[in-house]
Amino acid sequence: MKILKRIILVLASILILWMVVAAFISGDCVYEKSITINAPVEKVWQHTNTLKAMDQWSPWNDIDPAMKKDWTGTTGQPGEKMCWDSEKDKAGKGCQEVKKVDAAGKRIDTDIKFLTPYESEAHAYVKIVPEGNGSKATWGFTSEIPYPFTVMKLFMNMEDAIGKDYQKGLSGLKELSEKP
Repeated sequence: MKILKRIILVLASILILWMVVAAFISGDCVYEKSITINAPVEKVWQHTNTLKAMDQWSPWNDIDPAMKKDWTGTTGQPGEKMCWDSEKDKAGKGCQEVKKVDAAGKRIDTDIKFLTPYESEAHAYVKIVPEGNGSKATWGFTSEIPYPFTVMKLFMNMEDAIGKDYQKGLSGLKELSEKP
């Protein structure tokens, strides 16, 4: 019985420590990656201003070419929505919806809801700005990790988790945009 009490005491202590540490860690999660493109802003913008345009350079299409996609709403307008369903865990299942299109500022903002492999939400964006004789494209997102899972930030490295996917997508955007 003493061993069981000790085990319970140790587990309770670990749980309390976890909860206290989690209280001091922000749940904010932010990631972005940029690439320089040798093409005018307007040309790059044409490949980023709708979900259908962004789908042309999405790095996740290669994970599951047979991924099911359902498009609704008006292309390039708030409310344009794409839902996907993949048998492959890395691609998962979810929906992305355009929230704002700023053609003058060359920025598109979307909300993403992931249903599998785990439920989460993120606010994503792509923005294009002039840089030298070309453009700079920045793709990013913000999300909120709920308490007490904020402790996971101590063990997460966003660059390791999604950096390669973002780089692959931005490289695809660069290739598309630099074609004559």
